[in-house]
Amino acid sequence: MQLTVRQPSASADAKHYTTDRLRSEYVIETIFVADEAMLTYSHFDRIIAGGVMPVTKAVELVGCKELCSDTFLERREMGVINIGGKGKITVDGVVYELKQYDGLYVGMGAKEIKMESEDGANPAKFYINTCPAHKTYPNVHIDIDKANKRPLGSSETCNKRVINQYIHPAVMQSCQLCMGMTQLAPGSNWNSMPCHTHERRMEVYFYFDVKDENVIFHMMGEPKETRHVILHNEQAVISPSWSIHTGVGTSNYTFIWGMCGENQEFDDMDNLSPLDLL
Repeated sequence: MQLTVRQPSASADAKHYTTDRLRSEYVIETIFVADEAMLTYSHFDRIIAGGVMPVTKAVELVGCKELCSDTFLERREMGVINIGGKGKITVDGVVYELKQYDGLYVGMGAKEIKMESEDGANPAKFYINTCPAHKTYPNVHIDIDKANKRPLGSSETCNKRVINQYIHPAVMQSCQLCMGMTQLAPGSNWNSMPCHTHERRMEVYFYFDVKDENVIFHMMGEPKETRHVILHNEQAVISPSWSIHTGVGTSNYTFIWGMCGENQEFDDMDNLSPLDLL
């Protein structure tokens, strides 16, 4: 298990960052490596984001020095969404089978967490978000068909999309983690416009299904000091609570969003007019 730690940064400092500095602070370049757990610990609300891709063997999540814990979820809750082939996750002896786009919530205190692929030639790709928890809620398998669907946007504004809420009060209980997957329709490329901020929650975006040589322009920064970073397929970006939240691709794509912080209300956001951005 590889765990990289990122320190927090102030909005006043970030406005002076070069492209390289922006990327080193916020972009997670590599999510999936064969038979590894590749994780990034951000001190923004202490979220951990990353991926597990078992190919030839099972991969376990374990305690480590950075967490100062004997087990990975000793004081944490976790959400997982599988974007690859069929796989299974064993949690304390209970096996959960996840096909593509299925999700799993694992409550605080789980000890054994083992991830495997059904077929190494078409491995599972388990994308993970985890954050501190104060209470143990039951583990929940969330089939994509059971996710709460929220169609939004339109073709005219290039943001027709379906938000699939997996870990959310409309579906199940968690301490603070919210997690879901947004699928953009062909011809749409804005994931949220008008953009928004939510000072009460930070967010991590994981972009995938980015076809061929297309890219994502992820927008961040304060409304009057906007910046952008360019992301390729299967890369993620840490979006602080003081930053705007939006992005646009050169084609349609899919992304997983994960949030933690002050509250879990999805609509708790402060919308911004495009004309207010600089």
